[in-house]
Amino acid sequence: MTTTNETAGPGPAAGTGAVPGAHPETLPERDPQSPVAYDAVLLVSFGGPEGQDDVLPFLRNVTRGRGIPDERLEEVAHHYRHFGGVSPINDQNRALQAALQDELRSRGVDLPVLWGNRNWDPYLADALRDAHAAGHRRILAVVTSAYSSYSGCRQYREDLAGALEETGLAGELQIDKVRNYFDHPGFVTPFVEGVREALQRTHEQLGPDGDITRDAHVLFVTHSIPTSTAVTSGPPDAELGEEGAYGAQHRAVADVIMASAGAMSDVGTGGAAAQFAAVPWSLVYQSRSGAPTTPWLEPDINDAIEALAGQGTKAVVIVPIGFVSDHMEVMWDLDEEAMETARQHGMHAERVPTPGVHPEFVRGLVDLVQERLASPSNPEGGTPCSRPALTPLGPWYDVCRPGCCANPRAVKPAVAGLAP
Repeated sequence: MTTTNETAGPGPAAGTGAVPGAHPETLPERDPQSPVAYDAVLLVSFGGPEGQDDVLPFLRNVTRGRGIPDERLEEVAHHYRHFGGVSPINDQNRALQAALQDELRSRGVDLPVLWGNRNWDPYLADALRDAHAAGHRRILAVVTSAYSSYSGCRQYREDLAGALEETGLAGELQIDKVRNYFDHPGFVTPFVEGVREALQRTHEQLGPDGDITRDAHVLFVTHSIPTSTAVTSGPPDAELGEEGAYGAQHRAVADVIMASAGAMSDVGTGGAAAQFAAVPWSLVYQSRSGAPTTPWLEPDINDAIEALAGQGTKAVVIVPIGFVSDHMEVMWDLDEEAMETARQHGMHAERVPTPGVHPEFVRGLVDLVQERLASPSNPEGGTPCSRPALTPLGPWYDVCRPGCCANPRAVKPAVAGLAP
């Protein structure tokens, strides 16, 4: 398994009090941030190696501070070396950066899309230096992670704060972040389409004697995280269950996807579509790492496939709901390991694509930017009615709540949120 998971500045500093411009009379629990005349968008991602010589330095970056020896890192390095030492994530981010730029331009929004990574070139600190040198002062970050968790949200915010400190630009740049978009239509729609298509192929594979509601199972899969981190995901007072906001958000989105997959017309599907919503599904996890004595979210997808095979399930549809693109953890943990597990048990398996640069996803991310953007043609920015969300949990916060997704081990400064 892999070990990676693939606001300060002018005006009121993040963490100094109430959100300016909040609308408590309409959205008391989601307080939209008042619009800002941002002058740049920053695509923020994890990063990945682009050659064999990059693999170990990259993994050292990912695990810095944990004291993991190179011998242990080499156990993970072979996943990258299997693909020539090149993670697809950087090329995917280049494509997404270009697609976002094109979509903004098509809407007449004159904002450059910059790009910075936490763990590999282009690093966040370099991206901020370049932004400042180009004259940008108010930056809106779009993170390639849709859900609430420490590694998926807070750690990005901490690293942005660290980059401001490293560059000495804490008093020069304002960095905000779009809301977590786990249930935004732009993120969910590509999965709905993928699940529909995969279930249709599965229905055809099962043949006339098969029953898709009996013989198939949908596995929504996301990155496992320590249970202690899951509990603290989301605001401290959210009360969203044992898996915190992280588990609750994934389950809510899976519900929406399954309901939507069964809402399509039966034309051309042999009458199967109406049954799609009734196919059983589970939330499972992948890419567990760390000490075996530390509890992580379970079940692992391979264990789940084995258990389903023992129950007579003949086909699985694997939906990488926790990921925005087909990066290394999708390609190795799912396309290699999980598919092999299914083959060993004689099961048909389909893997649904991630959003990538799906037009709906690109449009959705630009919608999220425009929610927050003040401009001559849009002086009020986004309004509550323009903040779509497909689950009862959303729309999520524009500005993270105090203590949201805190690291149980230590609290560090973070941009785009209220202190601590």
